[in-house]
Amino acid sequence: MAFRRVSKHFQLPMAGAPLAGLLALGVSLFSIGCGEKNPQAGNPAAVDVEVVQVEQKDIPIYGEWIGTLDGLVNADVKAQVTGYLLKQAYVEGSLVKKGQLLFQIDPRPFEAALDQAKAQLAQAQAQLANAEATQLQAQLNVNKYAPLAAEQAASQQDLDNAVQTNVAAKATVLNSKAAIQAAEAAVKTAQINLDFTRLIAPIDGIAGQAQLQVGALVNTSSSAITTVSTVNPIKVFFTVSEQEYLAFNRLYPTEATRQSQEKRMPLELILADGTTYAKKGRVYFADRAVNQNTGAIELAALFPNPGNVLRPGQYGKVRGVVRTQENALLIPQAAVTEQQGSYQVAVVEQDGRVAMSSVQVGERTGTMWVIREGLKPGDRVVVEGQQNLRPGTKVQTKPFKSNVE
Repeated sequence: MAFRRVSKHFQLPMAGAPLAGLLALGVSLFSIGCGEKNPQAGNPAAVDVEVVQVEQKDIPIYGEWIGTLDGLVNADVKAQVTGYLLKQAYVEGSLVKKGQLLFQIDPRPFEAALDQAKAQLAQAQAQLANAEATQLQAQLNVNKYAPLAAEQAASQQDLDNAVQTNVAAKATVLNSKAAIQAAEAAVKTAQINLDFTRLIAPIDGIAGQAQLQVGALVNTSSSAITTVSTVNPIKVFFTVSEQEYLAFNRLYPTEATRQSQEKRMPLELILADGTTYAKKGRVYFADRAVNQNTGAIELAALFPNPGNVLRPGQYGKVRGVVRTQENALLIPQAAVTEQQGSYQVAVVEQDGRVAMSSVQVGERTGTMWVIREGLKPGDRVVVEGQQNLRPGTKVQTKPFKSNVE
Protein backbone atom coordinates (compact mmCIF):
# COMPACT_ATOMS: atom_id res chain seq x y z
CA MET A 1 0.00 0.00 0.00
CA ALA A 2 1.53 3.36 -0.93
CA PHE A 3 1.46 6.50 1.23
CA ARG A 4 1.39 10.01 -0.09
CA ARG A 5 3.02 12.96 1.71
CA VAL A 6 0.71 15.92 2.00
CA SER A 7 2.33 19.32 2.62
CA LYS A 8 0.39 22.22 4.19
CA HIS A 9 1.94 25.65 3.86
CA PHE A 10 1.45 28.49 6.37
CA GLN A 11 -0.47 31.23 4.70
CA LEU A 12 0.45 34.85 5.53
CA PRO A 13 -2.29 37.38 5.95
CA MET A 14 -3.38 39.08 2.94
CA ALA A 15 -1.65 42.24 2.06
CA GLY A 16 -4.72 44.27 2.68
CA ALA A 17 -5.26 43.19 6.35
CA PRO A 18 -5.26 46.11 8.83
CA LEU A 19 -2.03 46.54 10.88
CA ALA A 20 -3.93 47.52 14.05
CA GLY A 21 -5.77 44.21 14.05
CA LEU A 22 -2.52 42.33 13.89
CA LEU A 23 -1.10 44.23 16.87
CA ALA A 24 -4.24 43.61 18.90
CA LEU A 25 -4.05 39.94 18.14
CA GLY A 26 -0.40 39.82 19.28
CA VAL A 27 -1.12 41.57 22.58
CA SER A 28 -4.03 39.26 23.23
CA LEU A 29 -1.95 36.17 22.59
CA PHE A 30 0.83 37.47 24.86
CA SER A 31 -1.62 38.13 27.67
CA ILE A 32 -3.06 34.65 27.36
CA GLY A 33 0.39 33.05 27.44
CA CYS A 34 1.86 35.02 30.31
CA GLY A 35 -1.20 35.76 32.43
CA GLU A 36 -2.13 39.15 33.90
CA LYS A 37 -0.24 40.46 36.95
CA ASN A 38 -1.47 42.61 39.96
CA PRO A 39 -0.33 46.11 39.28
CA GLN A 40 0.02 46.63 43.13
CA ALA A 41 2.13 43.52 43.79
CA GLY A 42 5.29 45.61 44.28
CA ASN A 43 3.61 47.79 47.00
CA PRO A 44 2.38 45.51 49.84
CA ALA A 45 0.00 46.96 52.43
CA ALA A 46 1.56 48.54 55.56
CA VAL A 47 1.51 46.43 58.75
CA ASP A 48 -0.43 47.85 61.72
CA VAL A 49 1.73 48.21 64.83
CA GLU A 50 1.57 49.99 68.18
CA VAL A 51 4.56 52.11 69.14
CA VAL A 52 5.92 54.22 71.98
CA GLN A 53 8.61 56.83 72.10
CA VAL A 54 11.72 56.16 74.15
CA GLU A 55 11.21 57.98 77.45
CA GLN A 56 14.01 59.64 79.38
CA LYS A 57 13.69 60.48 83.06
CA ASP A 58 15.15 59.90 86.53
CA ILE A 59 13.91 56.62 87.98
CA PRO A 60 14.38 54.70 91.23
CA ILE A 61 16.23 51.42 90.86
CA TYR A 62 14.78 48.64 92.96
CA GLY A 63 16.37 45.60 94.50
CA GLU A 64 14.51 42.40 95.35
CA TRP A 65 15.51 39.84 97.95
CA ILE A 66 13.94 36.60 99.12
CA GLY A 67 12.36 37.07 102.54
CA THR A 68 11.17 34.76 105.31
CA LEU A 69 8.44 35.90 107.66
CA ASP A 70 8.75 35.41 111.39
CA GLY A 71 7.09 36.66 114.54
CA LEU A 72 8.41 39.80 116.16
CA VAL A 73 8.54 37.80 119.41
CA ASN A 74 8.33 34.00 119.52
CA ALA A 75 7.75 32.65 123.02
CA ASP A 76 8.02 28.91 123.63
CA VAL A 77 5.64 27.40 126.16
CA LYS A 78 7.51 24.68 128.06
CA ALA A 79 6.84 22.64 131.18
CA GLN A 80 8.62 23.75 134.37
CA VAL A 81 7.45 20.78 136.44
CA THR A 82 6.92 17.09 135.85
CA GLY A 83 3.37 15.87 135.38
CA TYR A 84 0.66 14.70 133.02
CA LEU A 85 -1.25 17.05 130.75
CA LEU A 86 -4.88 17.09 131.84
CA LYS A 87 -6.37 19.42 129.22
CA GLN A 88 -5.72 21.82 126.38
CA ALA A 89 -7.53 25.10 126.97
CA TYR A 90 -6.99 27.04 123.71
CA VAL A 91 -7.76 26.76 120.00
CA GLU A 92 -4.69 26.20 117.89
CA GLY A 93 -3.88 29.12 115.62
CA SER A 94 -6.06 31.53 117.58
CA LEU A 95 -5.21 34.86 119.15
CA VAL A 96 -4.46 34.51 122.86
CA LYS A 97 -3.86 37.06 125.58
CA LYS A 98 -0.98 37.22 128.02
CA GLY A 99 -1.79 35.07 131.07
CA GLN A 100 -4.45 32.99 129.27
CA LEU A 101 -4.45 29.29 130.18
CA LEU A 102 -3.16 27.07 127.38
CA PHE A 103 -2.54 23.72 129.12
CA GLN A 104 -3.24 22.27 132.55
CA ILE A 105 -0.84 19.79 134.17
CA ASP A 106 -2.29 17.51 136.86
CA PRO A 107 -2.08 19.77 139.97
CA ARG A 108 -2.88 17.22 142.69
CA PRO A 109 0.69 16.22 143.65
CA PHE A 110 1.64 19.89 143.83
CA GLU A 111 -1.42 20.79 145.90
CA ALA A 112 -0.42 18.07 148.37
CA ALA A 113 3.15 19.41 148.46
CA LEU A 114 1.83 22.89 149.13
CA ASP A 115 -0.39 21.67 151.97
CA GLN A 116 2.56 19.86 153.50
CA ALA A 117 4.74 22.97 153.25
CA LYS A 118 2.04 25.05 154.89
CA ALA A 119 1.76 22.52 157.73
CA GLN A 120 5.50 22.65 158.28
CA LEU A 121 5.30 26.43 158.36
CA ALA A 122 2.54 26.31 160.97
CA GLN A 123 4.63 23.88 163.04
CA ALA A 124 7.64 26.19 162.84
CA GLN A 125 5.50 29.13 163.89
CA ALA A 126 4.26 27.15 166.93
CA GLN A 127 7.82 26.24 167.85
CA LEU A 128 8.76 29.89 167.65
CA ALA A 129 5.91 30.82 169.98
CA ASN A 130 7.10 28.21 172.53
CA ALA A 131 10.68 29.38 172.18
CA GLU A 132 9.72 32.99 172.70
CA ALA A 133 7.69 32.03 175.80
CA THR A 134 10.61 30.07 177.23
CA GLN A 135 13.00 32.93 176.50
CA LEU A 136 10.63 35.40 178.17
CA GLN A 137 10.56 33.24 181.30
CA ALA A 138 14.35 33.00 181.26
CA GLN A 139 14.63 36.76 180.98
CA LEU A 140 12.30 37.17 183.94
CA ASN A 141 14.50 34.85 186.01
CA VAL A 142 17.56 36.88 185.13
CA ASN A 143 15.74 40.04 186.12
CA LYS A 144 14.73 38.40 189.44
CA TYR A 145 18.12 36.94 190.40
CA ALA A 146 20.23 39.92 189.46
CA PRO A 147 19.17 42.22 192.39
CA LEU A 148 18.98 39.31 194.80
CA ALA A 149 22.53 38.25 193.99
CA ALA A 150 23.65 41.85 194.44
CA GLU A 151 22.18 41.86 197.96
CA GLN A 152 23.49 38.32 198.52
CA ALA A 153 19.91 37.17 198.98
CA ALA A 154 20.55 34.64 196.21
CA SER A 155 23.66 32.84 195.19
CA GLN A 156 25.77 33.86 192.24
CA GLN A 157 25.29 30.38 190.86
CA ASP A 158 21.53 30.90 190.63
CA LEU A 159 22.10 34.12 188.66
CA ASP A 160 24.61 32.47 186.31
CA ASN A 161 22.20 29.61 185.65
CA ALA A 162 19.40 32.06 184.85
CA VAL A 163 21.63 33.99 182.47
CA GLN A 164 22.76 30.82 180.64
CA THR A 165 19.18 29.62 180.36
CA ASN A 166 18.17 32.96 178.87
CA VAL A 167 20.99 32.82 176.32
CA ALA A 168 19.96 29.31 175.27
CA ALA A 169 16.34 30.42 175.03
CA LYS A 170 17.33 33.30 172.74
CA ALA A 171 19.24 30.88 170.50
CA THR A 172 16.18 28.66 170.35
CA VAL A 173 14.10 31.67 169.26
CA LEU A 174 16.56 32.44 166.49
CA ASN A 175 16.49 28.83 165.33
CA SER A 176 12.72 28.86 165.32
CA LYS A 177 12.69 32.04 163.25
CA ALA A 178 15.11 30.48 160.78
CA ALA A 179 12.90 27.41 160.60
CA ILE A 180 9.95 29.67 159.82
CA GLN A 181 11.88 31.33 157.00
CA ALA A 182 12.74 27.92 155.56
CA ALA A 183 9.15 26.80 155.89
CA GLU A 184 7.93 30.00 154.20
CA ALA A 185 10.38 29.41 151.35
CA ALA A 186 9.09 25.85 151.03
CA VAL A 187 5.56 27.19 150.84
CA LYS A 188 6.58 29.66 148.10
CA THR A 189 8.32 26.91 146.17
CA ALA A 190 5.33 24.64 146.44
CA GLN A 191 3.05 27.48 145.37
CA ILE A 192 5.29 28.25 142.36
CA ASN A 193 5.32 24.61 141.33
CA LEU A 194 1.55 24.51 141.64
CA ASP A 195 1.30 27.65 139.50
CA PHE A 196 3.59 26.01 136.94
CA THR A 197 0.92 23.38 136.39
CA ARG A 198 -0.95 26.12 134.55
CA LEU A 199 0.85 26.68 131.26
CA ILE A 200 -0.18 30.20 130.29
CA ALA A 201 0.51 32.47 127.33
CA PRO A 202 3.61 34.55 128.13
CA ILE A 203 2.65 37.25 125.59
CA ASP A 204 -0.23 38.41 123.43
CA GLY A 205 -0.10 36.70 120.06
CA ILE A 206 -1.01 33.76 117.87
CA ALA A 207 -0.76 30.36 119.58
CA GLY A 208 0.65 27.61 117.41
CA GLN A 209 -0.14 23.94 117.05
CA ALA A 210 0.12 21.75 120.16
CA GLN A 211 3.16 19.51 119.97
CA LEU A 212 1.94 17.21 122.78
CA GLN A 213 -1.51 15.90 123.47
CA VAL A 214 -3.56 15.43 126.62
CA GLY A 215 -2.18 12.54 128.70
CA ALA A 216 1.45 13.14 127.75
CA LEU A 217 4.04 13.19 130.52
CA VAL A 218 6.03 16.42 130.47
CA ASN A 219 9.04 17.64 132.41
CA THR A 220 11.64 20.37 132.36
CA SER A 221 13.65 18.63 129.62
CA SER A 222 10.64 18.30 127.29
CA SER A 223 10.55 20.35 124.10
CA ALA A 224 8.17 23.28 123.69
CA ILE A 225 4.55 22.22 123.91
CA THR A 226 3.52 25.16 121.73
CA THR A 227 4.75 28.60 120.68
CA VAL A 228 3.07 31.97 120.87
CA SER A 229 4.15 34.60 118.33
CA THR A 230 3.56 38.32 118.16
CA VAL A 231 2.75 38.96 114.49
CA ASN A 232 1.65 42.60 114.40
CA PRO A 233 3.99 43.96 113.28
CA ILE A 234 5.55 40.94 111.60
CA LYS A 235 9.27 40.55 110.99
CA VAL A 236 10.72 39.63 107.59
CA PHE A 237 14.30 38.36 107.35
CA PHE A 238 16.20 38.83 104.08
CA THR A 239 19.84 38.86 103.03
CA VAL A 240 21.67 41.35 100.83
CA SER A 241 25.13 41.07 99.39
CA GLU A 242 28.00 42.85 101.04
CA GLN A 243 28.36 45.03 97.92
CA GLU A 244 24.71 46.11 98.08
CA TYR A 245 25.03 46.85 101.78
CA LEU A 246 28.14 48.99 101.25
CA ALA A 247 26.63 50.81 98.27
CA PHE A 248 23.50 51.74 100.22
CA ASN A 249 25.49 53.03 103.17
CA ARG A 250 27.76 54.95 100.80
CA LEU A 251 24.74 56.73 99.34
CA TYR A 252 23.19 57.33 102.77
CA PRO A 253 26.14 57.55 105.19
CA THR A 254 24.32 58.87 108.26
CA GLU A 255 21.45 57.55 110.33
CA ALA A 256 19.41 60.64 109.48
CA THR A 257 19.83 60.22 105.71
CA ARG A 258 19.01 56.51 105.92
CA GLN A 259 15.86 57.18 107.92
CA SER A 260 14.84 59.90 105.46
CA GLN A 261 15.33 57.51 102.53
CA GLU A 262 13.34 54.78 104.27
CA LYS A 263 10.47 57.20 104.86
CA ARG A 264 10.47 58.40 101.22
CA MET A 265 10.95 54.94 99.73
CA PRO A 266 9.65 52.33 102.19
CA LEU A 267 10.01 48.62 101.61
CA GLU A 268 7.42 46.56 99.75
CA LEU A 269 6.53 42.93 100.32
CA ILE A 270 5.62 40.78 97.31
CA LEU A 271 3.70 37.71 98.47
CA ALA A 272 3.94 34.17 97.16
CA ASP A 273 0.98 34.67 94.81
CA GLY A 274 2.68 37.62 93.14
CA THR A 275 0.55 40.32 94.75
CA THR A 276 2.09 43.27 96.55
CA TYR A 277 1.18 43.58 100.23
CA ALA A 278 -0.80 46.72 100.91
CA LYS A 279 1.25 47.88 103.91
CA LYS A 280 4.74 49.32 103.59
CA GLY A 281 7.61 48.23 105.80
CA ARG A 282 10.86 49.60 107.16
CA VAL A 283 14.27 48.23 108.02
CA TYR A 284 14.33 46.97 111.60
CA PHE A 285 17.96 45.98 112.03
CA ALA A 286 21.05 44.65 110.27
CA ASP A 287 22.92 41.69 111.72
CA ARG A 288 26.18 42.35 113.52
CA ALA A 289 28.33 40.46 111.00
CA VAL A 290 28.63 39.40 107.38
CA ASN A 291 28.33 35.67 106.79
CA GLN A 292 31.79 34.60 105.69
CA ASN A 293 30.44 31.58 103.81
CA THR A 294 27.95 33.51 101.67
CA GLY A 295 29.34 37.04 101.69
CA ALA A 296 25.90 38.35 102.63
CA ILE A 297 24.47 40.16 105.62
CA GLU A 298 21.05 39.45 107.11
CA LEU A 299 18.58 42.26 107.56
CA ALA A 300 15.15 42.33 109.12
CA ALA A 301 12.18 44.51 108.20
CA LEU A 302 8.95 45.18 110.05
CA PHE A 303 5.59 45.28 108.26
CA PRO A 304 2.26 46.22 109.87
CA ASN A 305 -0.01 43.19 110.01
CA PRO A 306 -3.50 44.20 111.12
CA GLY A 307 -5.80 41.22 111.21
CA ASN A 308 -2.82 38.87 111.46
CA VAL A 309 -3.09 37.94 107.77
CA LEU A 310 0.63 37.30 107.46
CA ARG A 311 2.01 34.39 109.46
CA PRO A 312 5.49 33.19 110.45
CA GLY A 313 7.01 30.77 107.96
CA GLN A 314 5.65 32.45 104.83
CA TYR A 315 7.97 33.40 101.99
CA GLY A 316 7.97 36.54 99.92
CA LYS A 317 10.15 39.09 98.19
CA VAL A 318 11.27 42.27 99.86
CA ARG A 319 11.51 45.11 97.35
CA GLY A 320 13.16 48.43 97.99
CA VAL A 321 14.89 51.33 96.28
CA VAL A 322 18.67 50.95 96.22
CA ARG A 323 19.53 54.06 94.16
CA THR A 324 18.21 56.58 91.64
CA GLN A 325 19.34 56.46 88.00
CA GLU A 326 19.34 59.81 86.26
CA ASN A 327 18.30 60.33 82.62
CA ALA A 328 17.40 56.68 82.15
CA LEU A 329 16.01 55.57 78.78
CA LEU A 330 12.84 53.53 79.25
CA ILE A 331 10.73 51.33 76.98
CA PRO A 332 8.10 48.67 77.80
CA GLN A 333 9.48 45.22 78.39
CA ALA A 334 7.15 43.88 75.68
CA ALA A 335 9.11 45.86 73.08
CA VAL A 336 12.30 43.90 73.75
CA THR A 337 12.94 40.58 72.00
CA GLU A 338 15.61 38.20 73.27
CA GLN A 339 17.44 35.96 70.84
CA GLN A 340 20.25 33.72 72.06
CA GLY A 341 21.29 36.04 74.87
CA SER A 342 21.10 39.23 72.79
CA TYR A 343 18.30 41.79 72.81
CA GLN A 344 16.81 43.78 69.99
CA VAL A 345 13.91 46.13 69.30
CA ALA A 346 12.05 47.18 66.17
CA VAL A 347 12.59 50.90 65.55
CA VAL A 348 10.29 52.83 63.19
CA GLU A 349 12.33 55.14 60.97
CA GLN A 350 11.21 58.51 59.63
CA ASP A 351 10.05 56.94 56.35
CA GLY A 352 7.71 54.58 58.20
CA ARG A 353 9.85 51.50 57.70
CA VAL A 354 11.23 49.18 60.39
CA ALA A 355 14.87 48.83 61.37
CA MET A 356 16.02 46.21 63.85
CA SER A 357 18.32 47.65 66.52
CA SER A 358 20.41 45.65 69.00
CA VAL A 359 20.23 47.07 72.53
CA GLN A 360 21.91 46.59 75.87
CA VAL A 361 19.35 46.30 78.64
CA GLY A 362 19.72 47.33 82.25
CA GLU A 363 17.46 47.12 85.27
CA ARG A 364 13.73 46.54 85.14
CA THR A 365 11.40 48.95 86.86
CA GLY A 366 7.77 47.93 86.92
CA THR A 367 6.76 47.05 83.34
CA MET A 368 9.58 49.14 81.88
CA TRP A 369 13.12 48.22 80.95
CA VAL A 370 16.11 50.53 81.20
CA ILE A 371 18.07 50.65 77.93
CA ARG A 372 21.76 51.35 78.36
CA GLU A 373 22.81 51.35 74.71
CA GLY A 374 21.20 51.12 71.27
CA LEU A 375 18.46 53.77 71.49
CA LYS A 376 18.16 57.52 71.91
CA PRO A 377 15.41 59.74 73.31
CA GLY A 378 12.51 60.14 70.91
CA ASP A 379 13.05 56.88 69.02
CA ARG A 380 9.80 55.08 68.22
CA VAL A 381 9.84 51.38 69.06
CA VAL A 382 7.24 48.76 68.25
CA VAL A 383 5.49 47.25 71.28
CA GLU A 384 2.61 45.36 69.68
CA GLY A 385 2.67 43.74 66.24
CA GLN A 386 6.40 43.17 65.91
CA GLN A 387 5.95 39.49 65.12
CA ASN A 388 7.31 38.58 61.66
CA LEU A 389 8.53 42.11 61.04
CA ARG A 390 11.55 42.32 58.76
CA PRO A 391 13.98 45.18 58.25
CA GLY A 392 12.45 47.59 55.76
CA THR A 393 8.86 46.52 56.41
CA LYS A 394 6.42 49.40 55.92
CA VAL A 395 4.27 49.92 59.02
CA GLN A 396 1.20 51.90 59.98
CA THR A 397 1.69 53.16 63.56
CA LYS A 398 -0.65 54.04 66.37
CA PRO A 399 0.09 54.78 70.06
CA PHE A 400 0.53 51.84 72.40
CA LYS A 401 -1.98 51.65 75.23
CA SER A 402 -0.78 49.78 78.28
CA ASN A 403 -3.21 47.72 80.36
CA VAL A 404 -1.18 48.42 83.49
CA GLU A 405 -2.46 51.30 85.54
